[in-house]
Amino acid sequence: MPELFEQEVAMEKRSSWGPLLLVVVLVGSMVGGVGYYVYQMKKGLSQEEATTVINDQLKAKAVSVHFHAGKVTSDMDEQAKDPHYKLLAKAGYLEVKDVSWNTIVATVTPAGEKEFASIPGFKKWDNPDKTVSYEIPIASRKLVKIDSVTLNGPSAAKVEYEWQWQTTDVGNLFDASGNTVKGFSTWDRQKLIDKYGADFYKGDPKKQLVTMTKGDKGWKVAE
Repeated sequence: MPELFEQEVAMEKRSSWGPLLLVVVLVGSMVGGVGYYVYQMKKGLSQEEATTVINDQLKAKAVSVHFHAGKVTSDMDEQAKDPHYKLLAKAGYLEVKDVSWNTIVATVTPAGEKEFASIPGFKKWDNPDKTVSYEIPIASRKLVKIDSVTLNGPSAAKVEYEWQWQTTDVGNLFDASGNTVKGFSTWDRQKLIDKYGADFYKGDPKKQLVTMTKGDKGWKVAE
């Protein structure tokens, strides 16, 4: 009987430890979670990280103008008589000869070849129809400064920043406030803006607010 009594006491002691251990584990998990949250909030999103993410986003919004050299006939993507050919011809980069109501022969001048080749990101390739495609970078967005970084939790933040257009020499021709673009008709000016990259590139810096989220690969702009 004494042995049986001792066994019951031991079992009661063990059973009383179970709930206590469970409470300790739960409390530890809560403390750990709070600690991780506080750590992540303290770590936050640095100016350097925000700058890297914003620069990558701005780089993806660079603007180029595309045209063909050779015998160019209007199609769904491009009209041979569209004003970007006239604009480049006015600058001495192209020579354009009318062939018919929907066809021209465009020739890149030596000055044009030299200028285009000097621009980082310039592309040129041959096409099956014997024309040559040119893709000329005209403007990119440059980060001016990060105004503020506001955390909305350990993995979310709002970033306010300022950016400004930076144009190439060819891009200066496509400034909608410049005299060259202003010399076109209202219809052609609008088409240059809508289809061929013209914009008001010489304006003041623009403010923008974006939301960022943090995932397995770090911070990124929320879609």
